[in-house]
Amino acid sequence: MFSEKDIQHIEKKGITLKQIEAQVNRIKNGMSYSNLAEAANIGNGIKSYNETEIQNFVALFDAKRDSLNIVMFVPASGAATRMFKFLFQFLKNYNPSKETIEEYAERHNDRLIKTFVSNLESFPIYSEVLSKAKAIHPNFESLTKDEACLAFVKTMLSEDALNYSFFPKGLLPFHNYKTGAITAFHERLLESTLYASSNKKANLHFTVSKKHHPYFDSELEKIKKEVEEKTNTVFNVTYSYQKEETETVALTTNNEIYRNEDGSILFRPAGHGALIENLNAINSDLIFIKNVDNIVVFNRNKKLVKYKKLIAGVLIEAQEEAFSFLHKLDDESVSEADMLTIAMFLSTKMNVSIGDEFDDLPSDKKKRFLKEKLNRPIRVCAMVKNEGEPGGGPFWVKDENGNISLQIAEFAQIDIDNTQQAEIVKNATHFNPTDLVCGTKNYKGEKFNLLNFVDPEAAFITMKTQNGVDIKALELPGLWNGSMAYWNSIFVEVPVETFNPVKTVNDLLKPEHQDLA
Repeated sequence: MFSEKDIQHIEKKGITLKQIEAQVNRIKNGMSYSNLAEAANIGNGIKSYNETEIQNFVALFDAKRDSLNIVMFVPASGAATRMFKFLFQFLKNYNPSKETIEEYAERHNDRLIKTFVSNLESFPIYSEVLSKAKAIHPNFESLTKDEACLAFVKTMLSEDALNYSFFPKGLLPFHNYKTGAITAFHERLLESTLYASSNKKANLHFTVSKKHHPYFDSELEKIKKEVEEKTNTVFNVTYSYQKEETETVALTTNNEIYRNEDGSILFRPAGHGALIENLNAINSDLIFIKNVDNIVVFNRNKKLVKYKKLIAGVLIEAQEEAFSFLHKLDDESVSEADMLTIAMFLSTKMNVSIGDEFDDLPSDKKKRFLKEKLNRPIRVCAMVKNEGEPGGGPFWVKDENGNISLQIAEFAQIDIDNTQQAEIVKNATHFNPTDLVCGTKNYKGEKFNLLNFVDPEAAFITMKTQNGVDIKALELPGLWNGSMAYWNSIFVEVPVETFNPVKTVNDLLKPEHQDLA
């Protein structure tokens, strides 16, 4: 299957031939779907707290905050191409000499272009694009409204103009303030001061692509001094790339390895699951994870910050109890009553399923079982009510040994053609907005090797198109899916207002992204 040149190419990436063969076999054999037992909901896998309880967790976090090393981990490598998908279609299909934009929108039933054109001046990109459009088109002021709109869109997206779709979302103007437009990256620095900083120092880690890294550096250099003075906070910003050794091969529909035009093997980034390697390199007490585009204007953020402190407080309380129990299990004199208390904690607080056979185990095996289940990384994930948003959700999942655990399952992991599985999905009440906080150290203060807690069977196989050819691509178990399958998980309900992603450029028109102060 592989030539000497192929083998050299594979080894240069830090991948073994055995790994490639395993990838090929996995794609050929098809993916293993998650076996959903039931949807997690309030009282059954998802915690819901009243205002008094929330304030208690917030106070716990605030009391501990300055004694902790905190990092905000932000996946930020994807280009913004999908944000502008409908505008690319507009550029391809619209002919101003044949119809107006309104007629085009009606003909194509394109509400997105209608919304975009009607609200141009409300976009944070407006001033920059208009200025550039006027520089490119000296006659801009004399253009008809439709011609001006077309020139505006071309200026945004053309490679020889602003080329917005080349850049990652994090570097696009996201929010407009009286002082001017700022990027999502800039907004992240401001956000970190609200909850992800300690002792007036904020650590942020962005996963970026190599080609975008210099642009992030440039943006930081431009804003750092001003933001540090404004917030009285020192920012330590670091970056990492998806590692080449996490890339995967793809197969054609005939199960042959897909190759580039020069005959070399195509290697593809393996999805956000590859970032478990990047997360594993971070040595910190508390790690907040949230996608780069899920950010609101600062005044709104100040009102939502209590929910970040809530999940952090829940983590700290659970971790302190777990560590106390683990020290007790190290003691020779741990009693049967103690072990029963620990088992109850695992079951009720950590959502670990403990079978009836546990009661019949001898003491030494009970102790070993409890220690193995308790001594794991912990994650507390925010969950919001499902209002039709796409994305993964919280489910109780059964593995091949019959063990049930709390997991976040992506839609692609579920066999929706299976009536029973589809019914469980239909009954789901919440979904995962990718908003979590992680504890990745053990009770002795040592960092866990997170790669030991991944379920390799939770890989995805997705259909993609490469140069017009259909291919079967392999994605590693998702960062908050299979990559955290063997963590201890606590799911907490938070308001849907905390979830404000930017999927299309029009999302920037929502009140959450507009500074109305």
